[in-house]
Amino acid sequence: PEGTSYTHGAFWVYQSSVTPDGDIVKGYAVYNLYTGDGEELPVTRSRLVQDYPFDFTAASHEDDVAVIIPTREVQRRLLGVIASPDYAALHVPEYSLVSNPADARYQNCNEFMLDVLASGLWETADYTQIKVNLAASFKPARIKAGGLKRLFAPLADSRLRLGDQGRVIETVTFESLSQFMQDYGYAGEILRVDLGAGASAFTLP
Repeated sequence: PEGTSYTHGAFWVYQSSVTPDGDIVKGYAVYNLYTGDGEELPVTRSRLVQDYPFDFTAASHEDDVAVIIPTREVQRRLLGVIASPDYAALHVPEYSLVSNPADARYQNCNEFMLDVLASGLWETADYTQIKVNLAASFKPARIKAGGLKRLFAPLADSRLRLGDQGRVIETVTFESLSQFMQDYGYAGEILRVDLGAGASAFTLP
């Protein structure tokens, strides 16, 4: 939609991983929330998957990805949540492409990232408290959609569930998440990476 540069987000964690041969290597593991494939899992439900950078970028239709590097303290707190049972507990399996971050009915990858971030920031796994705190501090993105589009969009794509939305469609985007982290000093740096040129193409937005 207009004003939305990216549609999928995940946590990239530099860690040790075991290869199929049993060797231990250092590299990035990617912690994702993916919607169901419509066969083993309905597209209106999601699952947590840990894969790797190639998997994250392979299906991209864009030439670049955006990167938010949190401050060291925020990184420490995020890693603590990701390594704990709280990470999976914060997952809401009912999925919507435009889930409302103020409502606990649905979740998408970006809202999941925000919830995990909030859990680390405020050191709580209480989902109700997380939503209260976010309502007071996080400004969601607004998606423009007229009455006809709101009426027929769910018929075209069942993942467009709007039961958690009010008069205005509000959701979490890269733009709203990065603005939140900048406003409160949680972001150390925000970069864009050109997938065609490789990791050397880090440039400030």
